[in-house]
Amino acid sequence: MSRPEPWSGEEVTAIVETYKKMLVAELCGQHYVKTDHNRELAEKLNNRSKASIEFKHQNISAVLRDADCPYINGYKPMSNYQGMLVDVVERHLLRTELFDQAARNAADRPVIDAPAPKDTSIIVTPPESKTPQTSVQEAKQRYATPTPVKRDYLAREARNHALGSAGERFVVAFEKMRLRKEGHTSLAEKVEHVAETQGDGLGYDVLSFDADGRERWIEVKTTAFAKECAFFITPNELKCSQANPEHYHLFRIFSFLTQPNMYCLRGDLYPQLTLNPQSYRAHLL
Repeated sequence: MSRPEPWSGEEVTAIVETYKKMLVAELCGQHYVKTDHNRELAEKLNNRSKASIEFKHQNISAVLRDADCPYINGYKPMSNYQGMLVDVVERHLLRTELFDQAARNAADRPVIDAPAPKDTSIIVTPPESKTPQTSVQEAKQRYATPTPVKRDYLAREARNHALGSAGERFVVAFEKMRLRKEGHTSLAEKVEHVAETQGDGLGYDVLSFDADGRERWIEVKTTAFAKECAFFITPNELKCSQANPEHYHLFRIFSFLTQPNMYCLRGDLYPQLTLNPQSYRAHLL
């Protein structure tokens, strides 16, 4: 069976432009239909299958993930992308004023509390461990892949106090609901939003309990974006998890504005995370 022809520059540009339209609509909260956009896109491509188009959309998501940018929910990042894709995504998506404004507005938007969770079905498995792509395999040769320039949209969103506080309150409600359903009403009444009552220096945000009464120290990280987006964590939070692994939990809430779900990391976070320094405190020698 012959291998499909590599995507041409014109085809890659066409799919990136289509992806940009859908992503901007999603960031702005505007309704769109993927099948309609992809049907129009298919007319510009060289007989590409639905599976091929889907995979290329996932490649674009991977480039955006590696640039610390939001990407389309439903197009899970898939690495092993074409070498030219980073350049086309940079020129036709990341550097455009339309995307930049939409992403900044999405990161900074005001937030109200989500509806209280009704059951524990919102807990999902964590994303599979993935490292950013640094090379691409083509025709049995390995080429270095240009790295997309990192943007600050996820960092901006992490500074959105309204979003962070709403996520913490969501976890407080979740923990109270969980304990009540398990028959531990007295423990549910003791759940405390310690980031509000005691300040932000404890290394966690919510004090809760396991069914046996053991304390749960929960750090909450909230995003309106997709599950695989990176998050930010402080040295104090890391040290707290390392010193108190039997108590420590990190709850990562994602898709907060549309359908909040979350995954949980338990114990010492150091061996579970890839940690990249964002800045250094410096002074002259």
